Amino acid sequence: MIRVFLVLLALLAVFFVLALALGDQRLPFSVVLGALLGAGETPGHVQTIVTGLRLPRATLAILVGAALGVAGAICQAVLRNPLAEPGLLGINAGAALAAMMIIVQAGTVPESLLPLATFAGAVTMIAVIFGFAWRGGTTSLRIILIGVGLSAMAGAGASFIATFGEIALVQRAMVWLAGSLQDSRWIKVQTLLIWASPVFLMIWMAARELDLIALGDTVARGRGQQVDLQRVLMMLACAVLAGASVAAAGPIAFVGLAAPHMARALAGRRHVALIPAAALIGALIVLVADLAARRAMPPLQLPVGVVTALLGAPFFGYLLWKKRYD
Repeated sequence: MIRVFLVLLALLAVFFVLALALGDQRLPFSVVLGALLGAGETPGHVQTIVTGLRLPRATLAILVGAALGVAGAICQAVLRNPLAEPGLLGINAGAALAAMMIIVQAGTVPESLLPLATFAGAVTMIAVIFGFAWRGGTTSLRIILIGVGLSAMAGAGASFIATFGEIALVQRAMVWLAGSLQDSRWIKVQTLLIWASPVFLMIWMAARELDLIALGDTVARGRGQQVDLQRVLMMLACAVLAGASVAAAGPIAFVGLAAPHMARALAGRRHVALIPAAALIGALIVLVADLAARRAMPPLQLPVGVVTALLGAPFFGYLLWKKRYD
């Protein structure tokens, strides 16, 4: 098990260095290291490229991927559905609706409110889902069905706003909704760390609760777990992680679906190992996808969400094929 984590950490370190070295202007590793250490002989423009542009972008990619990987692991455990991920519950749709309202109305509303609004939209969506689901019991199927319905409603609302909005503002909103790390700044890194770190630690410490709830409501209740309460708490944690990542980089597909499956194959099903493995794999996916997005069509930079979506379609098909006899 330790070997798995060491390999994942080594891969993450390698691609992190590559993310700092590769771009419109390739930099030797020695120059990158000098910029990181603040060497006096490092040219000013190189220092700006490495520490001002690429370093916050690579760091944000790792944090966003880790948050989405853990959020996906929570979703799949609580809903006991191998195809579950934060977008399935409408978290991305709630954030997208809030983002569309802020960006398209940017003439009257400060755009600095975008991260806060998208985070609030994601968390509100979860609260509304459980508000509707609670009367009939918080069963997995009921939560999923309500989430799909509300997701469609939020998507329709975003489309309505886009239809009647100013074209330039709508185009900017569409770029953000594709999932992008181009506007990576240290303030976003700091905000995501503040929101995600305590939630990650609490989820990891509650790994046994995830193990129980993943066995089914009957088994979990038989072991003394308050299933409904735990489901609410876990999904709120999922909303916080996914909402914070969406606020930082926009909706990025595939990561929350794929990272837990890969982690399960490498680290097993016990969440005490699965949670950190999903975080590392999610971070690796987003970091590699962003590197590919920057290098695919230079000097243009694709949104990282486009790259992950292209990877997600065949992976989704693989999961369906794998589960065809289950």
